[in-house]
Amino acid sequence: MDLGVTDKVVIVTGATSNIGRAIALDFAVEGAKVVVVGRDAEAGARVVARALERGGHAAVFVQADLLDPLSSVRVRDAAEQLGPIAILVNNVGGNVGAGLFVDSDPASWQGDIDITLMTTLRMTHAVLPGMVARGAGRIINIGSTAGLVGDYMLPVYSAAKSAIHGFTRVLAKEVGQHGITVNCVAPYGTLSDDPQAFSRGSRFHPENGFLRKAFAGTSPSDSAKRRRTGPLSRQIAKPEEVSAAVLYLASGRAEFITGQVLQVDGGTLL
Repeated sequence: MDLGVTDKVVIVTGATSNIGRAIALDFAVEGAKVVVVGRDAEAGARVVARALERGGHAAVFVQADLLDPLSSVRVRDAAEQLGPIAILVNNVGGNVGAGLFVDSDPASWQGDIDITLMTTLRMTHAVLPGMVARGAGRIINIGSTAGLVGDYMLPVYSAAKSAIHGFTRVLAKEVGQHGITVNCVAPYGTLSDDPQAFSRGSRFHPENGFLRKAFAGTSPSDSAKRRRTGPLSRQIAKPEEVSAAVLYLASGRAEFITGQVLQVDGGTLL
């Protein structure tokens, strides 16, 4: 099936690991011009090489830390060297810690908000005027089921992902008149089985051990409350399954879909 993204310029943030990496590579398979954004230059080079191997008409890596307020404009300017930006995938997100809100340090709250919400707002703000001027564009945000029901012991992260969902809906109302659709994909836990799928900055990189450290000392009761199960035998999504939803929303088959939050969760919210 022709998705209609051949030769279109696509920005994928957080594209050096896991979900973002799969999205970038799948766009390359469809012949898009892919702008791989991330902090790890070594991992970025690997993604670009793989994207070109898979048929991408062009692929470039832009090293950027989107926590820097000026980086979004630099990413946009680099992407426009390949042509007009047709698709933006806001994939950057994460959390700086975990625990019960009552025990949290208020100084840590902004970290979750910055990496998940503010990066999305700034990157969207940078590319949106060009899309409005051209009367076309697709914006796909990566949310989370945490933003729908709340992940236990991740209160600020859950709130930030919920804000991503709300931003998706209101922006869709604003820009539909300009031929732009805005949608969101909300996965549950997603993890690649490819050891090359994680950059050094990823929470899932073996050297980081972020999740193990974040939940160290958690009681069995709290651990049980964090887990969600669904009707399927497998509870963890594959990055390619999330990517498939993103590519559909970016495709010509999804022109009449906007303001939606599409769950990729194995039925865990049933």
